[in-house]
Amino acid sequence: MRRHEFQPGRLIAGLVLLLAGVLYLVETTGEADVPWYAVIPMTAGGLTLAALVGLVTYAVRRDRRDRISESNDR
Repeated sequence: MRRHEFQPGRLIAGLVLLLAGVLYLVETTGEADVPWYAVIPMTAGGLTLAALVGLVTYAVRRDRRDRISESNDR
């Protein structure tokens, strides 16, 4: 199997959506009363954090790739 690069933004997005799903599952089973106004901002904030982490990761990898190509050109 071909290896792929680690993408922390996608990891954060997956974990946040998994947590939101678990909270709704807990509410459905009647274990706890989770208000919607707690889950929606948590999900939106988590997806925003994931987007920022993805942008930072992209910028760091692009900068690293540019430095390597500059050193090979000399």
